[in-house]
Amino acid sequence: MYPRTRGRRLRETEAIRSLVRETRLSPSELVYPIFVIEGEGEKREIPSMPGNYHFSADMLDDEIGELKGLGINAVLLFGVPGIKDAFGSEAYRDAGVVQRAVKSIKAQHPDMYVITDVCMCQYTDHGHCGMLTETGRVENDRTLEYLSRIALSHAKAGADMVAPSDMMDGRVGYIRDHLDENGYKHVGIMSYAVKYASAFYGPFRDAAGSAPSFGDRKTYQMDPANSDEALREARADIREGADIIIVKPALAYLDIVRRVKDSANIPVAAYNVSGEYAMLRNAVDSGILGEDAIMESLISIKRAGADIIITYFAKEIARKLRRE
Repeated sequence: MYPRTRGRRLRETEAIRSLVRETRLSPSELVYPIFVIEGEGEKREIPSMPGNYHFSADMLDDEIGELKGLGINAVLLFGVPGIKDAFGSEAYRDAGVVQRAVKSIKAQHPDMYVITDVCMCQYTDHGHCGMLTETGRVENDRTLEYLSRIALSHAKAGADMVAPSDMMDGRVGYIRDHLDENGYKHVGIMSYAVKYASAFYGPFRDAAGSAPSFGDRKTYQMDPANSDEALREARADIREGADIIIVKPALAYLDIVRRVKDSANIPVAAYNVSGEYAMLRNAVDSGILGEDAIMESLISIKRAGADIIITYFAKEIARKLRRE
């Protein structure tokens, strides 16, 4: 007997393809990163990330309104301070750039879910994610105190969730205790549990001014060759109280997204990072690839197991989903 071919014919129409599609993407699953800078009336395109901008806090109203109109309900804020020092003190100042942005967003759009990046690299004059010894070594335990200060200042400003991205050991538990002790048990933690020492962060470091002034971050970020380590890191952060864990980057680590999703009992986010964005954006804009490559790449992240996708393509994808 010949094999039945009816199934193949069913897939010939878009209506049928939609009905039997196994993986679907929704704007509500996307988180849009936003870079906030000092000043007033500022909206400047980021050269290394076309279509993304630096905003001063007073210019966020229209951007947030557009996101809500597209069905995107969450943002991840990164601060770019005007002043840097060895302690990253602008990161935890009550009137810091992120703190002002959170207050502005919540005053005008209280239903927008605001997540804030918690790290020191944008704020320190040396560009590393923690406090340094006199010999230039990152001090893990000393850094935890400063990270908890940053997280608490964001919570006080009105952040719904904080996202420590430093990769210091024990920081999730330290931040959770500090938030709880100060009456912010309701503020969640989205942990960069699985963050690789990747070559795909270049455009972000340009946008955030966060490139290290010496050395690299391989002593505290993960070796790209390691897979089992990702599971150990994720489990440790879950034990310490993380509500969501992040795998970063996404496209070069789809196998890791899958393994973490299979082992985790909490939602998993994948960060479609700046280098991945820039490669696709430039390829599409130059005509090397068609626009469908963008959707295909995000579907692959969702198919790998991500519950949430943090992506600079969020608005573009949401518009496409609306048209479809």
